[in-house]
Amino acid sequence: MTGVDRPAIQYAWRAGVSLAYQVVGAGPIDLVYLQGYLSNVELNWEHPALARFLRELSGLARLIIADRRGLGLSERFTPADTPPTEVLVDDVAAVLDAANSTRPLIFATGDCGWMAMLYAATYPERVSGLILYGTAATWKRTDETPWGQTDEEVLRSAEWVRDQLGTGQWMRRANPSIKANDWDIAWGARYERLSLTPGAVYTETIRFSQTDIRSILAFIQVPTLVLHRTGDTETEVAHARHLASKIRTAQLVELPGQDHFPWIGNQDAVLEQVRRFVVSVHSDEMVFNRVLSTVLFTDIVDSTSAAARLGDENWTRLIEAHNTVIRSLIARYQGKEINTTGDGFVAIFDSPARAIRCATGAVDAVHVLGLQIRAGCHTGEIELAGDDIRGVTVHAAGRIAAEAEPDEILVSGTVKELVAGSAFEFRDRARRTLKGLPNEWALYAVS
Repeated sequence: MTGVDRPAIQYAWRAGVSLAYQVVGAGPIDLVYLQGYLSNVELNWEHPALARFLRELSGLARLIIADRRGLGLSERFTPADTPPTEVLVDDVAAVLDAANSTRPLIFATGDCGWMAMLYAATYPERVSGLILYGTAATWKRTDETPWGQTDEEVLRSAEWVRDQLGTGQWMRRANPSIKANDWDIAWGARYERLSLTPGAVYTETIRFSQTDIRSILAFIQVPTLVLHRTGDTETEVAHARHLASKIRTAQLVELPGQDHFPWIGNQDAVLEQVRRFVVSVHSDEMVFNRVLSTVLFTDIVDSTSAAARLGDENWTRLIEAHNTVIRSLIARYQGKEINTTGDGFVAIFDSPARAIRCATGAVDAVHVLGLQIRAGCHTGEIELAGDDIRGVTVHAAGRIAAEAEPDEILVSGTVKELVAGSAFEFRDRARRTLKGLPNEWALYAVS
């Protein structure tokens, strides 16, 4: 593809931040390609193998190629301003809106995988399906993922990539079949330099190593294809097997090879699996009445005694002022009010971080009214029933709020895991048995 006929670079805008993307080809369905490390929508077309891979994808669907925030031609950031999870997920929506894409397939690789999974679980009505390649629900070592990395291994890896970035050695390590000729090495070094910066890759590697979305995998409803090369040198194939075992709609295809990038090595094997999946998935609108959401409960402390002390008229005015404050905060943080409980609120958010920020603001704001509240958050699958919501997640959030002390915000372990990297601090409130719910729950107070 020459410089004349390479696709035009366009920008989606979100809160003053530019997000670079291209649209190539046409078809009955859209396919969004999120590369993760490494990515540069302009430089992509200069490598014959990568350009061929993208042209083949554009022959299957209307292809949307995007550099996520921090990569390629999209807005960069300093290491001290690494974007939190919900920002990167919202960026996906911004690109889709700008490209007029309503229900695409999302093809996500590497570190973009968890963004795509969170997006699909939260907005199933906006996604026709997922293709996950060389990615994971978490890269950290846990009892469930013993093949993951320890903190010490992450640190060594982050330091190595930071120090080698721009030499081409990272690409060669991740993709053993790269030819060791002068052109490939020089292009790889340039691709690294024009994809991201050393400080950013170091900070993000540390941050992403703590990301853990295992708790939401069961809530992904859209058709999902998990692809992985069995000898992948960057991400163990065990990660793919784990994803496929937890996502109820998933099909796992293991491919031979060691290369981490799908366009290096035998790209035809990857393309064939993508082609089959694209053909099998229909973009017809489906109705989803179950979605991933964060439920927030708030409750005024000692409301009964306060009402008795103040009298009906004064209490009514105070409650109206309280309701105005809480509703303004729910709107500010893009939540949706479900109902009021007389002296509290139930609201849902598409991001646990926004729910926590809303609760934190509410705790501070009602002090001006002479009130104290407690709050509880849990993230999980909810059932939409008209204007109401149902399900275990709703009951859990209510029970967690009931355990909170005055001026305290309690969250579940699921919420804590999903906001890794969002600068929140938590105190361990030990494990609790919640009325009517099985097992013990790990609870954490927002500091």
